[in-house]
Amino acid sequence: MQQISNYYKALQNAMSQICSHFHSHEGAFLCFILAAMNLLWGHDMLQCLFKRPGNGSPPCDRESRVRCTQLIMLSLPANWAFRGGVRCWRHRAVLRGALKAPDVNGVRRYSTPIRGGVAGMEDILARVVAPLPTYETRDKYPPPPESNSLEFMHFYAGLEKEEKLGFLTKLSHDFGVDHKGISELALRLLDAQLRALATILQVEDRLLYGLTPRYKQLLNHISRVEGGVKFLVDLRADVLEMISSKASETPQIRDLNGTLKSLLSEWFSVGLLRLERITWQSPCDILQRISQYEAVHPVRNWTDLKRRVGPYRRCYAFTHATMPGEPLVVLHVALTEDISDNIQSIVREFATLDSEEDVNKVNAAIFYSISSTQAGLQGVELGNYLIKRVVRELQSEFPHMAQFSSLSPIPGFSSWLQGLLGQCKKEGRGSDLLSEQEWEQVEQAVDSAPGPAAIEALRKLIATGEWTRSERLTRVLEPVLMRLCAWYLYGEKRRDYALNPVANFHLQNGATMWRLNWSADTSPRGVANSCGIMVNYRYYLNETSKNSALYLQNKVISASEQLVGLVSQFQKSSKL
Repeated sequence: MQQISNYYKALQNAMSQICSHFHSHEGAFLCFILAAMNLLWGHDMLQCLFKRPGNGSPPCDRESRVRCTQLIMLSLPANWAFRGGVRCWRHRAVLRGALKAPDVNGVRRYSTPIRGGVAGMEDILARVVAPLPTYETRDKYPPPPESNSLEFMHFYAGLEKEEKLGFLTKLSHDFGVDHKGISELALRLLDAQLRALATILQVEDRLLYGLTPRYKQLLNHISRVEGGVKFLVDLRADVLEMISSKASETPQIRDLNGTLKSLLSEWFSVGLLRLERITWQSPCDILQRISQYEAVHPVRNWTDLKRRVGPYRRCYAFTHATMPGEPLVVLHVALTEDISDNIQSIVREFATLDSEEDVNKVNAAIFYSISSTQAGLQGVELGNYLIKRVVRELQSEFPHMAQFSSLSPIPGFSSWLQGLLGQCKKEGRGSDLLSEQEWEQVEQAVDSAPGPAAIEALRKLIATGEWTRSERLTRVLEPVLMRLCAWYLYGEKRRDYALNPVANFHLQNGATMWRLNWSADTSPRGVANSCGIMVNYRYYLNETSKNSALYLQNKVISASEQLVGLVSQFQKSSKL
């Protein structure tokens, strides 16, 4: 018992003496580690290492410190064994950072609170978010140290999801725009309207400068450190998730999102992006990312991936200098004789891997998959520029090529249709969707009573995809689903633009809604999302600018005769 008591006292003394040199929120844990080191290496040895002038006793001389350090290095195996027993990886990371921290007056200091609560958040934000310089000194104000950006990044990376929400809320609320100062500048601008133009311009410039959120300086400085731009891309992804999940919809969070989007749009402008063609000879890590990021038609294995970058196929990606080896948006292209009407012929039916391309068989380029890899770049124009760049690249390689088209999925169609059938059942309006003859065919095929029972049976068939197993039911539903799908793409709107996000993307680029294709994607995913239907958006290069302007300015959709005909059939047979 006496021995245990002595060890306890030694531990207590070590903690009290060593902790006085540390002021971070991890002090308690760090002191525990150092106290354990004290038991392993000896109390006097640690005292020698951490003594400073002014603490009541003279410091050890340099030679003693070196000797103690050598002895500790010899005991590292015991140290590693102790650290290996610590289960929490985050605390081990803290210790590693602490041991690497620079010496200040002979003492190692580290201040990166991982779970510091509100007080820790306030402390780090007050330290790393510099005050906005005055208008007069804005060009003469020295930049903050790089350590501020690194400390912010390290702190944020250690937070849990709920803590990140609180942290970003505090950042956007307490370090945004000075609204009181802006009001005063706005009044000054009104007073200056009768004065000289030079005075008005100066006041306007002051007002514009005052509208800069205080945290924007920090974001700019973070972008200049290694890995900073990628960190901000991921940070915006977190902000977007908070907004979409309704976790936080405050005006300040939305303003933070807008600031991040504006900065990222500048940093990822098309002139700063590099177009890369991905081949089987590309670095393995790039190929692996291409496979992982494929969101439209998942890659099954390495053989599948090899075919998608092999003969009669092209894969292109935009990359950025600040994120080496990280594709930002990826476009897969099939080189075909005619415009493809099904995805099976592209991703499931291949010639041999070693076949050589016959230029005479390459008349069309089919964009069958485009995937954005970074959630934080949502809303930043990348995909449309990638398609335009790839078109120029392919025209250079195949001067005779004149057909450019997508083969696109229709996500959301099945969900929309199930909702519509549920509403019609509730309101007793089944005749608004199908004709009386069509309902009779459906009732016979599913052996159902007429009315609500038949509507519910059809809704369940769409939800489960069971209808595809019946040739009779497939034949009955083809004309029904084709005209309903045409209306969904052409007639269903959000703010007068196409409701379907893929349609909206291609129409903004100036494509024409060209052809609906039945049984174009027979995979379970294709049937579940769009009843197996796919659509071609065709790019007539001499009309894309005009089509894009008509759609964006006047909400006019360019569509082929087939699409317009199906929409007309829907309008005649439907009372919606």
